[in-house]
Amino acid sequence: MQLKLGPLLRYVDETRATVWVETTSAGEVEVLGHRARTWSVHGHHYALVLIEGLEPASSTPYEVHLDGVKAWPLEESPYGPSVIRTPRADGTFRLTFGSCRRSAPFDEQGLKDFGPDALVALAERMSSGDADWPDAVLLLGDQVYADDPSDAVLAKLRAAHGGRQGSEVADEIGNFEEYTWLYDDAWLNPVVRWLFSTVPLCMLLDDHDLRDDWNTSLTWRRWVTAQPWWHDRVIGAYASYWVYQHLGNLSPEQLEKDPTYAAMRGLDDEDERSSYLDAFAWEADEDPASTRWSFYRDFGARSRGVRLVAVDSRCSRQLEPGERAMVDAHEWEWVRRHTIGATQPINHLLLASTLPFLLTPGLHHLEGWDEAISSGAWGPLGSRLGEKIRQGMDLEHWASFRNSFDDLTDLLGELVQSENPPNSVLMLSGDVHCSYLAEASLTEVEHPGTAIRQLTMSPFRNPVGWHIRLANKLLDSRGLTRVLHGLSRSAGVRDVAASWRTAYGPWFENGVMTVTVYGEDAAVDVDHARLVDGRQSLTSTLRYRIAPEGMHGVPRR
Repeated sequence: MQLKLGPLLRYVDETRATVWVETTSAGEVEVLGHRARTWSVHGHHYALVLIEGLEPASSTPYEVHLDGVKAWPLEESPYGPSVIRTPRADGTFRLTFGSCRRSAPFDEQGLKDFGPDALVALAERMSSGDADWPDAVLLLGDQVYADDPSDAVLAKLRAAHGGRQGSEVADEIGNFEEYTWLYDDAWLNPVVRWLFSTVPLCMLLDDHDLRDDWNTSLTWRRWVTAQPWWHDRVIGAYASYWVYQHLGNLSPEQLEKDPTYAAMRGLDDEDERSSYLDAFAWEADEDPASTRWSFYRDFGARSRGVRLVAVDSRCSRQLEPGERAMVDAHEWEWVRRHTIGATQPINHLLLASTLPFLLTPGLHHLEGWDEAISSGAWGPLGSRLGEKIRQGMDLEHWASFRNSFDDLTDLLGELVQSENPPNSVLMLSGDVHCSYLAEASLTEVEHPGTAIRQLTMSPFRNPVGWHIRLANKLLDSRGLTRVLHGLSRSAGVRDVAASWRTAYGPWFENGVMTVTVYGEDAAVDVDHARLVDGRQSLTSTLRYRIAPEGMHGVPRR
């Protein structure tokens, strides 16, 4: 029995933690004296170990033992021990986030094509001891690219499935087993493996976890569900996502109530477990209300701390014309319950979505116009044109689901007018392969005590070409914004009850963004990855402070 993948440090609170592993065979996994038996699906073995009795505000090195034999840390690791750090006594909290990470070599060609890896650079910074560590890392989608795998995975696909050549999806991931290759490819880099073993991880899925433009529109969905490869692909995507990413998002209390987790531990036969998980995955796609990928976590002081609400903006969409919504009513009720209906006051709300809530104003108007004509505002010809533009330009963000955008605006209004309004609502997103900070305000509600900001960081490692950069800059220009605003109004699109501007950015380099919360104040750091003396490093681009008395940004060069 050997360690195949992991360990991944997932949930951590004042006295507890969970550690996820994949092993090569069945057996017992031990971490800090706490044990769990592995369970298997489709020939792969997993365990999630619950560690209890940790000291508050402590840092505890740990090892992983498999059937009594030490398997982690690897003897040759130069990065130091893996540790579990429980929340700081002073309530300070640091969350680093981003999205979109391609797997590629770090040779000359790989660095030329994809640039330095921001997660590698973050781990190198941490291991050198020259910066504060994040208390958690939020991975906002596209950790794996099922529709565009790396050359290493592509070679494995072609060797294993030569008979699939000529198919539209010959070079794409097709089932659970092939998804496991993606995770090996993405998570076995030594320094990233150490990072993931040392900082608690939160994860959300996005389109490339299954296929580009996933659930963009009803037209797209009708096409894709008719394809012969769809059944195995969607089962592999959801089942592997549940195992590798979603399971660790849950608290111990949530794990105890999860029927799928109970089945994985309770069923004796691997074929039964695999069939159960496959059926769960298929139903999750057929009936989004049957499961929930959104999750929340509380950080910092329990009395008035930080709440992360991570919203699934991909799987639970409502796509029927006239009823389009980024999240359906079932999911949105859950979002409201854990924001407006939170039992404890929230000092800082981190509202996360893989897709940005607030785009550059020009792009926002473009998406509103496109949704309107796709829905018939300009007749049948306009509908066909709108659908082609939507799929061709990936116009599928919150702005293109106006019902949900209005719901979000209403939610923000209720939050800032509540008895105990948060000091800040920070909306965290990725997806768009650029990073920026937008300052926002509600136009129909006063909220001097609550700062509302859109923080978008993408990519970790997947830069875009010059034409995409140019388009982003044009869509943020005043002239084109006015033209697109007029175009959307001509299609009957109402103005929203909010205004915002891109205060900093957009930047297009690989990077990470970090939110630091300390009491009533918060700060945002933007760091971009550079190659310095042959090493992948992070350099500071912006330090931005959020405080009741004002907001201050300090660009750095």
